[in-house]
Amino acid sequence: MTTDRTPDDRRPDHHDRRPDHRFHDERRPGDPRRITVDPESVRHSLAGLVLTIVELLRQLMERQALRRVDQGDLSDEQIEELGLTLMALEKNMAELREHFGLTQDDLNIDLGPLGPLLPRD
Repeated sequence: MTTDRTPDDRRPDHHDRRPDHRFHDERRPGDPRRITVDPESVRHSLAGLVLTIVELLRQLMERQALRRVDQGDLSDEQIEELGLTLMALEKNMAELREHFGLTQDDLNIDLGPLGPLLPRD
């Protein structure tokens, strides 16, 4: 007894898969597991993440600059230039936060038991 199989009822093998089979989503639009992504939300979150990294680096640079000033190995001109540069960077960060509708607290990621990423001044 043989059963005739049509292409629709045979089991797919590795030759029948589409090249993008790993990324194919079988879920339907009403499926509660389906993730809907709002482009504006993604843009806002990405901006927040990038600004968080920039703010962390800015604070680290500021601390390093203060250490160098305390060690006395910078001239008065270097100290003045460093101060102006750090103030300009802080101002630019404030403008970027405002542009993306973020606050300083929005950039401070909570690391759970480790506490916040950025120190609170």
